[in-house]
Amino acid sequence: MAKKKSKGFASLQAITHCFGLKRDAYYKYKNRADKRKEIEQQVINIVKKRRKSLPREGVLKLTKSLKKDFEKQQVKVGRDSLNKILREHKMLTLRKKYSMKTTNSHHRFYKYKNSIKGIEITRPNQVWASDRTYIRTVKGFCYLALITDMYSRKIVGYDLSDSPELKGCVRALNKAIYQAKNIEGLIHHSDRGIQYCSNVYTQILKRKKIDISMTEENHCYENAMAERVNGILKDEFYLDQTFANVPHAKAVAKNAINLYNEIRLHLSLDFKTPNMVYKLTA
Repeated sequence: MAKKKSKGFASLQAITHCFGLKRDAYYKYKNRADKRKEIEQQVINIVKKRRKSLPREGVLKLTKSLKKDFEKQQVKVGRDSLNKILREHKMLTLRKKYSMKTTNSHHRFYKYKNSIKGIEITRPNQVWASDRTYIRTVKGFCYLALITDMYSRKIVGYDLSDSPELKGCVRALNKAIYQAKNIEGLIHHSDRGIQYCSNVYTQILKRKKIDISMTEENHCYENAMAERVNGILKDEFYLDQTFANVPHAKAVAKNAINLYNEIRLHLSLDFKTPNMVYKLTA
């Protein structure tokens, strides 16, 4: 009995003949395609491992931070090819915008001038930038007070509180002062919020002989670095999510700040971490 031919299928020989190709050309193409998929999977695995710590790290920083990992696995991948791979696998990060206002500058306390405008920042503990941002919980907002060293970008003090009152900012300031080895000549810069202008807060600064600097009215860009740090913590470390309660938010914030200080590379620091720069020069 004659063997029936399968309907709808053509042999490799027929296909290559139809397109004027040789069989070995097809196998070379297939091998290249398989190798490319294998490399892509290696890249994806390496990126996924990194993103367990830094879930929203962008392409440029991934290219730098994973250079040794790629070399160890003998994978050659540049910024453009990494961007293409992550795009195809829907792994590019997206940025969000935040607009909630946490500053109340309409109060009776004295407002200080901006004394850092135009100065050159050359060392750690020369200027600290302070700011607050809100964190959502199921039951409402809590408030994260941050103090960032403007030279190293290190968060030197922080506190998360369920109240917008003064105590959280004071605790963040005291932590920053406690960990600093030398604050001679230090300037504390902030917005004109009531917490930073209050007598309690400014008296701590004066007792420690820390100069006080504040933004001009409605000039939020004069405290841009502090606001940038707020955005990084929300964009890259998931502090933009809604937490079950304040203890949960505190645990995530603590972990995020440790990763920010110790692992996240900064373009402005020549791809070093804040801790590296702070320790090297403090």
